Amino acid sequence: MTFPFAKEQALLIPGPCGHLEVMIHAADDGGVFAARQAVAIICHPHPLHGGTMDNKVVTTLMRVYRDLGVHAVRFNFRGVGKSEGDFDNAIGEQEDLLAVVAWVNQQFPSAPLLLAGFSFGSSVAAQISYQVPKLQHLTLIAPPVERYPYARDGRFGCPVCVVQGDVDERVIAEGVYQWVGALQGMVELVRYPQAGHFFHGYLTALKVDLSMVIERQWVSIV
Repeated sequence: MTFPFAKEQALLIPGPCGHLEVMIHAADDGGVFAARQAVAIICHPHPLHGGTMDNKVVTTLMRVYRDLGVHAVRFNFRGVGKSEGDFDNAIGEQEDLLAVVAWVNQQFPSAPLLLAGFSFGSSVAAQISYQVPKLQHLTLIAPPVERYPYARDGRFGCPVCVVQGDVDERVIAEGVYQWVGALQGMVELVRYPQAGHFFHGYLTALKVDLSMVIERQWVSIV
């Protein structure tokens, strides 16, 4: 699979209500998964609370995938940055993600896909995961499971990593732990006893831990 973009390139791609702003990052050629020629798509937190693709957790996720040898795509939901349209309560945002998935599939027809999302974006990623046939891994960070839909019938169609801080000020951590404990399939929880919602002071640890979990889970299914 030839990478047809600059090492890091900003783009406007067609979306369901106008252009969507996208940033694509080339994989590290030395990454452990470089030979798999995969692409990861990352969803940002709530647009009405300052969430954008430049959020620090989102950019940390990008570096995780890039350093593992996976091309990374982050994007702004409708109404954020240069993306056109208006906020649509996680409904239209699912259409945005599907448009990004379709675009990635056009650019990289044979590439396996990974999805990730932080907070609000984790629900969008989780709901759309069932519509991505080539999906091989799903990462959900600080998922507000009490407010948005997630797993159908308590199971996802691929390995899942869930990351949560115990002192999250926006998500009920204990509810996340109970939800994870009831999930079926390959699920791994990364828990930070002192971390809040935005993982201030823990982003370096998050990068290291996520890299290890994704590598371990993804190796196991191939």
